[in-house]
Amino acid sequence: MRGRAALAVLLTIGFYGLALGIAGVLLFVVWLFWVNGHGVNRFSLFCLIGAGVILWSILPRPQRFEAPGPTLQAAEHPRLFAELTDVATRVGEPMPHEVYLVPDVNAGVRERGGLMGIGGRRVMLLGLPLLTVLTISQMRAVLAHEFGHYHGGDTRIAPWVYRTREAIIRTIRHLSGSSSVLHLPFVWYGNLFLRVTQAISRRQEYLADALAARTVGARSLIDGLRIIFGAAEAYPSYWRSEIVPVLSAGYLPPIADGFDQFLRQPAIVDEVTRITKEEMTAPNNDPLDSHPSLPDRIKALNALPPGPEPPADPMALSLLADGAAMERGLGASLMKPGTPALRPLAWDDVGIQVLIPSWEGRVKQDAQLLSGQTVADLPGLAAPSTSDETSRRARTVSMGAALAVALASAGWSVDALPGAPPILRRASDIVEPFRVAQELASGELSAQAWGERCTALGIGELRLNV
Repeated sequence: MRGRAALAVLLTIGFYGLALGIAGVLLFVVWLFWVNGHGVNRFSLFCLIGAGVILWSILPRPQRFEAPGPTLQAAEHPRLFAELTDVATRVGEPMPHEVYLVPDVNAGVRERGGLMGIGGRRVMLLGLPLLTVLTISQMRAVLAHEFGHYHGGDTRIAPWVYRTREAIIRTIRHLSGSSSVLHLPFVWYGNLFLRVTQAISRRQEYLADALAARTVGARSLIDGLRIIFGAAEAYPSYWRSEIVPVLSAGYLPPIADGFDQFLRQPAIVDEVTRITKEEMTAPNNDPLDSHPSLPDRIKALNALPPGPEPPADPMALSLLADGAAMERGLGASLMKPGTPALRPLAWDDVGIQVLIPSWEGRVKQDAQLLSGQTVADLPGLAAPSTSDETSRRARTVSMGAALAVALASAGWSVDALPGAPPILRRASDIVEPFRVAQELASGELSAQAWGERCTALGIGELRLNV
């Protein structure tokens, strides 16, 4: 730890030395012009402004800690804190002072308060989606890894690195707007700083992995890392396509359960499998990555004690005493102050409460296009082949929304489970409106075939601009 801390301090000193040196030279030039009777001219003004921008950019900014999510308390979640305490004891580290639930497929540790990591309070972040995808034994291995960062002193080094990185970025950004010359030394130093500190970060990850393997066994951590990689790849899509529309409508769906359903969809399973396989066979080893690649981490762990065979234990989410209550707290933490409280909404009700109003808005937006048209007329609404891709895509979405609204208005129910395409259902009859629109637009579904299907379902005369 001492070597890494010393290097972080030296890099920080190097940056501030560079900045103060350049600012000093610029101010010296201004002074020379002044004492030699040249007064203020364009060049001396350029030097004065440049020095001012540099000094303002490197000035440390106060940092205010904002809770990233609801606090997890030992009294409310005894099973979770029993695991945390057990791992902390085995690693030989004190418990964190604060534990927060966050909406990420990740866990993390940091320190808040103090001076550059000295005298601060230990903070641990546990992602709700992470608890959803890992078993208790896999989560135990992840916790041991995070305590490894405490053990290695990484959370004390981090403030030096982050503060200096912010100062470098600020300096480059401010100088880029006023001088294409003065910012170049800082760009060079910034690249050097990133490369060295990210290499340190990757080394920290290997050491934390090794400690976790010695504490609970490498096997559970390897399994957990594989699962985390795939889940982390899928989660942004889940959040963007499934959660954000519901939150925007003023509702809070079951986030953990929805993510579990999302990951079980065949198309998502195939995509996660493909991405994970690509990572294992051809990883992208960027020197600016903060973490080693998945195959490199697994290779290093395979050389360490595997530990016992992981048991068939329950999911880590079961360690929370009241997952639904914690999700409500997490949802509240995502909203801006003063925003009305989110109303709980089951996934079975998302279609009727969120999607149909959204589709109706799309239909009203394209009222002129859809005016007087019926479901049977959909083939004629497809964008001409001469249209640009954006226009064709927008027209296709409008067709799907109009079909969905028409069917819903006729009494068809809406199935909209996470990760699955919306389905309109009537008894045993099923229509995927957006798939129909896509197939009509691409020519995969002919007008004649669609007409025959409309006749069979008795939906051809339903109006599209209901």
